[in-house]
Amino acid sequence: MSRRKTRPRTTAAAAPAVTATSPCPCGLDAPYGACCGRFHAGTGGTAPTAELLMRSRYSAFVVRDEAYLLRTWAPATRPDEVDFDPGIRWTGLDIVETTEGTAFHQRGTVTFTARYVHAGEPGEQSERSRFSRHEGAWVYVDGDVARS
Repeated sequence: MSRRKTRPRTTAAAAPAVTATSPCPCGLDAPYGACCGRFHAGTGGTAPTAELLMRSRYSAFVVRDEAYLLRTWAPATRPDEVDFDPGIRWTGLDIVETTEGTAFHQRGTVTFTARYVHAGEPGEQSERSRFSRHEGAWVYVDGDVARS
């Protein structure tokens, strides 16, 4: 999910229909509008923990919210644009482990597995993501990715 642009940009397929009352794609037991959608819309402030930022960024990949992804990316590692693969449909997120990343920390990690379907075939992407504070808010720095 942290891929930088490596090929010519293609027209992305339409994002899945997710409404404020839909279950949140991040997997928490809350509707999208009260969960990750509030961060995407800017009405819920910023994610208070690295894990909630990770969940909201996953949901941003699901709904293809490039502005949110760029806004929550550390300036030193932020790409110019997000390269959404139009053939990928994200289907679920499992948080495997978190270290630090609370209101009392300046850095944190979140290890997760994101499930997807590409060309009709299921797959997974696992990543150990690194987060830090930038101007008081959690931002994604980078991660170690493994696809299967």
